[in-house]
Amino acid sequence: MSSSKTKTFLKKIFSLLSVIRGYNILVLIIAQYLASIFIFSPKKSIRAIIFDFDLLYIVLASVCVVAAGYIINNFYDVKVDRINRPLKTGIDNYVKQETKLMLYFILNFLGFTWGLFVSWKSALFFSVYIFGIWLYSHKLKKHPFTGLISATILTILPFFAVFVYYKNFSKIIFLHAVFLFLVIMVRELIKDLENIKGALANNYKTFSVVYGELRTKQLSLLLLLLAFIPVIILFTYPALSDMRYYFYLALLTLSFVGVYLWKSTQQKQYTFLHNVLKLLLLTGVFCLVFIDTSLLLEKVIDRLN
Repeated sequence: MSSSKTKTFLKKIFSLLSVIRGYNILVLIIAQYLASIFIFSPKKSIRAIIFDFDLLYIVLASVCVVAAGYIINNFYDVKVDRINRPLKTGIDNYVKQETKLMLYFILNFLGFTWGLFVSWKSALFFSVYIFGIWLYSHKLKKHPFTGLISATILTILPFFAVFVYYKNFSKIIFLHAVFLFLVIMVRELIKDLENIKGALANNYKTFSVVYGELRTKQLSLLLLLLAFIPVIILFTYPALSDMRYYFYLALLTLSFVGVYLWKSTQQKQYTFLHNVLKLLLLTGVFCLVFIDTSLLLEKVIDRLN
């Protein structure tokens, strides 16, 4: 392969990774496994969870469907992204739209197939998830409340699949889910403010377009305050262990986000806040190992034995 062909090939691979947001996919895999080990199935050994093929199929199905979701979202948002993210759009366009759509169908088929390896109910779940992502990208995201709520639900659904698989319906999981739901919803509102130019130019009726900057900020602040409630309740659970330090950080971060958001007026400020919340959520993924340090020690000893 010549040097020019190699460069073109690498550009296309990098472009595809940009389209499917390979970084987010990697985080999703890590998050699903860490949640399985330390939240959904704390009594099972690490070995048992890692070599659980049904869990592997669920993770693979989630990865395929989410990656396909990013592709179809990229396809429908190409005009908006040219305004809001010109650099990323330039990178994404190294790969033809026809190629992206073909990969979209392949990934969805693989996602359905992996789900079918677990059960027909799992396959049905991922079929509904595929349809939900398409409906969001094609219709729902262009409207204020449906776009906001559906984006938040679709972000959490991969964890719901693992949650149902383990059938662990504890209060601590519910509180984590409420906190996650509220923070993701705030992130979506801030993303609306960040992308308002592209939304206006393409007649998207997002929350910030329909209700304005002030109302968007007011709703975001209300949701940030509500996010304090599950955290405060979580502090009463001894099993939270050293992860309480993450939630101390979360309370400080959310307070900062609220104050800074109220004062923000420029796109770069909203982009900064969006990235702060993404970093907070990412940190939370890796801090799952501290949710019960005694369990962590037991699992490590079990692995060594």
